[in-house]
Amino acid sequence: MEENIMSSENCAQRKHYVLVHGACHGAWCWYKLKPRLESVGNLVTVLDLAASGINTKKIDDVDTFSEYSEPLLELLAKLPPNEKVILVGHSFGGMNIALAMDKFPDKVAVGVFLTAFAPDTEHKASYVLEKYYGSSSSAANSSDNELFQSGNKTTFVFGPKYLSNKLYQASPIEDIELAKTLLRPVSLFMEDLTLKKSFSKQEYGSVPVAYIICTEDLAIPLDFQLWMIQNARINEVLEIKGADHMAMMSKANELRDSLLQIATKYT
Repeated sequence: MEENIMSSENCAQRKHYVLVHGACHGAWCWYKLKPRLESVGNLVTVLDLAASGINTKKIDDVDTFSEYSEPLLELLAKLPPNEKVILVGHSFGGMNIALAMDKFPDKVAVGVFLTAFAPDTEHKASYVLEKYYGSSSSAANSSDNELFQSGNKTTFVFGPKYLSNKLYQASPIEDIELAKTLLRPVSLFMEDLTLKKSFSKQEYGSVPVAYIICTEDLAIPLDFQLWMIQNARINEVLEIKGADHMAMMSKANELRDSLLQIATKYT
């Protein structure tokens, strides 16, 4: 999908959402949510991170987390002066929006973690990922997922059983088939992130943030979501009952309503 950056005049009249996908996915995963937000008068930008969706790069050629996040960082850098967006990150996309808020805090009205990894400002950037990898629920513990070594990093792609049983178990079967067709290998860039300092209290920590809990998420289970909320000291918390990890697929209307509620409060 193409990026959809509107004029500052139009943006002043409507909310501007920027939706950031999770690991192995792309802009395509927002195909249900995007028109639902637009139908009530909002601007919505969806993008492919490096080596994702229809982005032409290959994951073998993306060496760092910053390079992976480059399409998002470039988007925020090009926003008109005084325009602020509602920045939504799903799953691993929470790490991308944290980096974006750290670099462009003045461009984000509110950051929304959708059942996403939510880093804090006390520990190094990789902390929540390290905690997750050490848990029994980690995607790395699924034998169905394929792992590869690519240069200085580990890459992986979700397997069909993991998709059906852990990510999309409450979603329509058509969406599972769509994912099987469009998924691409990705890295969590642990080797790079473990070398990074914590996100800044002055930048990342200055942006209002909200967390949307998905109660039936089996990939990032409820107890781990709640731990991250407490660890990152997130006060604005909404819940979508019955949503699996792919809430934009299984509970698109409820997700739209949650995002509209957040936008009303913070913009």
